[in-house]
Amino acid sequence: MIIEDLKNIIEKNLENRTNEVKRVFHGRGNFYDNFSYLSVDSFDNTLFATFFEESFDEKEIINNLEIISKNSAFTNFIIQRKYKEKDFYEVIYGEIVEDFFVVENGLKYKIDFKNRNIGLFLDMKKGREYIKSICKDKNVLNLFSYTCAFSVVCISGKASSVINIDMSKASLSIGRINHHINHLDTENVKFLPHNILKSFGKIKKMSPYDIVIIDPPSFQKGSFVATSDYIKIIKKLDLILPIGGIVLACLNDPFLSSNFLIDIFKEEAPNFEFLEKLENVDEFLVESEEKALKNLIFFKKN
Repeated sequence: MIIEDLKNIIEKNLENRTNEVKRVFHGRGNFYDNFSYLSVDSFDNTLFATFFEESFDEKEIINNLEIISKNSAFTNFIIQRKYKEKDFYEVIYGEIVEDFFVVENGLKYKIDFKNRNIGLFLDMKKGREYIKSICKDKNVLNLFSYTCAFSVVCISGKASSVINIDMSKASLSIGRINHHINHLDTENVKFLPHNILKSFGKIKKMSPYDIVIIDPPSFQKGSFVATSDYIKIIKKLDLILPIGGIVLACLNDPFLSSNFLIDIFKEEAPNFEFLEKLENVDEFLVESEEKALKNLIFFKKN
């Protein structure tokens, strides 16, 4: 696969684009030969490209993307170099708008292109859709809530209450903004800056929860390591969910398969039954589904 092929794929995926967010090239899934270090997203009037590794053809790719961006009438073209520790973002043309919001399924989310993680993980779209479909009149616990996108879909889907827990006060502040920009009442929404692994007493006191969402980073030094910490959460779920409760357990580590979580539930939470693995977003083409995001649904049977 050469740059001309890359250009053709992106141009095709940009046909009939709307203001909704869309991944227009997903190299990280290794579905394509070459360009595994690149992803390209359409954010309303902004084309956004992320380089995960340094490559010899980066300049040529950027030049071609700039042409595509202008031909597609994007106002801004911004790139991010994840492999750099500082000065990792660059405006190729246009500007970074201070209060920039993107739309997914009609709901708005604040994005900041100056941050390494910009505010919304597009590969979780199917997870958000699933939770919205089941959350009406439910009490929801949103662990590792980040900027509270799950909470936004829950409140818009008429959930009774949502408790968002994340160590980052800054992320939770953006979460509040995400609710307000969508004109959502936060009277029954909590934003709690806690270390989840050290705060189970507080979490239990606010239970029971009809739905628990566990969407941790695959590895975050000092806060969460999937291989050793996921089990600590799963073994306590029985204490906070009633019979019929639903768990969405997410895993985004390419080196851990779905069975990693399924086996922990069998051993540590036998009252929970594995229901299904959600499909991934169509635009996120992958060589192996098990190396991509895994969204697993569990049901408390007794």
